[in-house]
Amino acid sequence: MGSGPQPPAPTPRSASRRESCPGTGQSAGTGPARGPRLEPLLRRSFRPAAAVLLAGCATVTAVLGVRYAGATRAGRLDSMADPRFAAALGRFPALLPRLADLGTLGPVTLMTLALILACLATRRWSGAVLAAIAEPVAVSLTEYVLKPAIGRLSDGWLSFPSGHATSMFGLAALCAVLLTGPGRRLPGALRWLLILAAFAVAVAVAATMVAIGAHYFTDVVGGTAVGIGVVLACALALDLLTSQRRRGRAALTR
Repeated sequence: MGSGPQPPAPTPRSASRRESCPGTGQSAGTGPARGPRLEPLLRRSFRPAAAVLLAGCATVTAVLGVRYAGATRAGRLDSMADPRFAAALGRFPALLPRLADLGTLGPVTLMTLALILACLATRRWSGAVLAAIAEPVAVSLTEYVLKPAIGRLSDGWLSFPSGHATSMFGLAALCAVLLTGPGRRLPGALRWLLILAAFAVAVAVAATMVAIGAHYFTDVVGGTAVGIGVVLACALALDLLTSQRRRGRAALTR
């Protein structure tokens, strides 16, 4: 008897399931795109030191805030430091207004946007998120929470902590995090040179605010602590969220 046409061989259910369910028996990168992947911001070995520095920043801000709450005049430390800043920087009268303007809202916003765009252009999504969150949070914390709550006055204006110092040291800390995290491609010497330059500009702006009498020395110390502390807090929080998300993905693929 002649045999008729044979029916097609049945497709194994396991194979069809693997094709329809990415992540099951499938290597990473072969499934559909799942959007930008957030990478760690801080090296694992740096995180304990970052946590200690964050605690130090919080302590400095709290101690100085309590000490100068409601104050209307310079403290003992200010009386010693402020005249020295004025004498040292008073020799550069043309430079002081430029440095003071650098820490205002417009230039700070442009520098923050430049960092965000640089991170987006290099596909460093975590860095873009950090820059977009940390700098506005630091400035808002200083201007809308700490200054009204502490109530220290200088020439009738709320002065603690310094908004200029918060902004500039926040930007410098952002540069440090972005340039020292894992997977960075720039040569080490160049990265550290850029970090030192960022902190040098921050110091110059903060010192200028003391020299022109817009802030007390302890105001800029407080602003420095807030700027650096907020950036570290945001970086540690984002890294924690990133690691939890990575563990969740790993659990789903098993």
